[in-house]
Amino acid sequence: GKKSLRQKAVDELKHYYNGFHLLWTDTKVAARMVWRLLHGQVLTRRERRRLLRTCADLFRLVPFLVFVIVPFMELLLPVFLKLFPEMLPSTFETESKKEEKQKKKLNAKLELAKFLRETIVEMAKRNKADTG
Repeated sequence: GKKSLRQKAVDELKHYYNGFHLLWTDTKVAARMVWRLLHGQVLTRRERRRLLRTCADLFRLVPFLVFVIVPFMELLLPVFLKLFPEMLPSTFETESKKEEKQKKKLNAKLELAKFLRETIVEMAKRNKADTG
């Protein structure tokens, strides 16, 4: 059914609360990783990617906080997210946005695979014509 305006507002507040909570948790984990790096330990590839993602999220948080702090500027947030889709930290993304991003990546990979397959077929035809 349709949600009331109050329920939509509560859902948005919960979404942002959960996003900030996840970002705080990621920041604590990243701080431990930096501590380990400073003491000469080596990070795994997975840890390094998580550290980079968390640092990027912290840098993205600065313009995002302007929208949260300035009164009524959050009404412009959808416009800016449309213009700059990567502005929002990754912990604030909804499941639908994540799925949409994965679909785009998959379509790009499929197009690349199709192109490579056609290229190989064309090369095989040329090689066959050259030898035959």
